[in-house]
Amino acid sequence: MNPTIGIYIIGDEILSGKRQDKHLTKVIELLTARGLQLAWANYLGDIPEQITSSLKASMAQGDIVFSFGGIGATPDDFTRQCAADAAGVSIERHAGAVTEIEAQYGESAYPKRVLMADFPKGCDLIPNPINRVAGFSIHQHYFVPGFPEMAHPMVEWVLETYYSHLFHTQNYVEDSILVSEAGESDLIDLMNHMLSQYPMLKLFSLPKSNQRRTTELGMKGESEQVKLAMDALKSGVTALGYPWANI
Repeated sequence: MNPTIGIYIIGDEILSGKRQDKHLTKVIELLTARGLQLAWANYLGDIPEQITSSLKASMAQGDIVFSFGGIGATPDDFTRQCAADAAGVSIERHAGAVTEIEAQYGESAYPKRVLMADFPKGCDLIPNPINRVAGFSIHQHYFVPGFPEMAHPMVEWVLETYYSHLFHTQNYVEDSILVSEAGESDLIDLMNHMLSQYPMLKLFSLPKSNQRRTTELGMKGESEQVKLAMDALKSGVTALGYPWANI
């Protein structure tokens, strides 16, 4: 079974609306292109206790996690220290990160930019192709800047470097039908029946905002099981008297 993949998107500026999140859809795109799926996404404010507890929980679960934001050198950037606290290690200056920052900024790396080389002890670097200020990884958690132009190629580098053996290895599909003249409430009993018959699959329903009370209804998971489940689902919808169409 492949590891669960999740993301944290950190920063008050996202929660206040000052900046729009561009990471969620991009991560889904990058994973889907490699036959992988995103299992969860959490938005966190600049609250050290909340960041630390969240990281500690996902580290304990053994998830693969990408974390966006909060690794700069300003007083409101808490992620580096929170990652160290969650991992139970100290913060120390990473020689390789210092070399990268010095190569990019020369003497102006000091005294402030070099603070961005202070990482959890024992971490590995994630190269930054834009300005050479590295991200870092520890316990399958990968910490990158909040800037999309930096973060997204860094995520791609992580996937290609560490997880290429997982690409397109999951026998995973998603299939659905469009049910007309039926709202979700009309289909709940059928949904519960499907879940009881196919407990290893996930069911989803998406109501459409139109005048025909249309609902997209589907299953996702292992391909052969999904095929069987969809045949049963179509029969169930037909038995209820609702028209449906393949999507």
